[in-house]
Amino acid sequence: MSMIIREATETDREGVVALWQSCDLTRSWNDPVADFDRALAWLGSTVFVIDGDAGIIASAMTGYDGHRGWIYYLAVAPEARGTGLARALLDRCGEWLAALGCPKVELMVRDGNPHAGIYPALGWERSDVSVYARWLDRQA
Repeated sequence: MSMIIREATETDREGVVALWQSCDLTRSWNDPVADFDRALAWLGSTVFVIDGDAGIIASAMTGYDGHRGWIYYLAVAPEARGTGLARALLDRCGEWLAALGCPKVELMVRDGNPHAGIYPALGWERSDVSVYARWLDRQA
């Protein structure tokens, strides 16, 4: 299985969004196309992908806000799980963030994600942090 990790380009949009959807990472209140486009447009963020024979089989979005790095949309196609792709993507995100001077990275995972059990096995610790959200494009 290929382990070449590369930064996504605009031409990868359809394949990456399809992967996110097939891995049940998208939600009706988030536009995954807009998320992908914003990540590629901002210098402090990117999307990494791994290609397989039939297209993109793994991806992760990462970004640095000047305080912490963040990883979102970590996705590995079901047929490619258990092959080290998630670990490789997480490591690559960490390398990219470290090169920007980022001291710590956070991994955003929704409660109820049945695949989140992989993270402790990869050396990630659960943080005692509550995340609050507020929509900026909607009336409060």
